[in-house]
Amino acid sequence: MSVWKKLFTAIKGGANEAAETIADNQALRILDQEIREAKQELRRSDEALVSIVAKRKLSQQKVDAFNSSIDEYEGHARTAMEKGQQELALECAQKVANLRNEQQAEQTYLDQFIKSEQTMRTNIAQAKDKLRQLEQQVDVVKANEAVQKAQSAVSATNVGANTKMHTAVESLERIKQRQAEKAAQLEAAAEMTEEQSGSSLDKKLAEAGITSPKSSAEDELARILGK
Repeated sequence: MSVWKKLFTAIKGGANEAAETIADNQALRILDQEIREAKQELRRSDEALVSIVAKRKLSQQKVDAFNSSIDEYEGHARTAMEKGQQELALECAQKVANLRNEQQAEQTYLDQFIKSEQTMRTNIAQAKDKLRQLEQQVDVVKANEAVQKAQSAVSATNVGANTKMHTAVESLERIKQRQAEKAAQLEAAAEMTEEQSGSSLDKKLAEAGITSPKSSAEDELARILGK
């Protein structure tokens, strides 16, 4: 593979990674928008279902009216036959036939409305259930995202605190070192002063028992009483 081809591949890979990073960062926002759009579609589905239900009810009313009229004219036909009016009975029978044809046509529409209504109710219920589950999952993801951000912030704070603590300890050690050096300097200066004044030599002679130390008031009192 040539150098230019490798470079192109690397740039392409970097662009894909950048796009994926942007998509991941915007995932929750995109998901929220998709949920809002799904809710809008469900509202439109509910409106369509209301329309189907209304048409089904009107169709049912028509079918019921046809059935009532059929029962009515069938009764008229029987009554006419009982009275020997066969021609009138036939007219009633024709009326029943016409009504039954209209009733069957309307029943076909009614059956279609009923089937459509049942299908829509099932689909809408399933869609709402899936949307509810999705919203719950989004809530969990958002909660986890917030927790992880808090944990990251705490970790960063701890790292910063540890760094500051380490710096403070180093500063404390430097102060101790300077104080130790200063104490050594003061001690050395005091020793030099004693040597220059001769007090250091007198101290050494007294410690060796060569010279007697200065008497105290108690020593003088003991000497006087001893006389």
